Amino acid sequence: MTDLYGSDLGEVPFTRLCGGNQQNEDGESCVLIAAIPGLTDAYAVRDSKNPDAGTLRFTGDELRAAGLAIV
Repeated sequence: MTDLYGSDLGEVPFTRLCGGNQQNEDGESCVLIAAIPGLTDAYAVRDSKNPDAGTLRFTGDELRAAGLAIV
């Protein structure tokens, strides 16, 4: 199994993905997502409203199983 947390993200650019949670006062729930450099089908995910809170890492299979469409 690949160590997703062993790769340095460096200055990787994150893309904002939003979904239709209409109960939120902003009308949407959003995350920031980036491909992890050097790994295939592996992603780092951050909270768009608090990106400094930390970064979680997932395989593409994990994100697709959770219903997140990865571009």
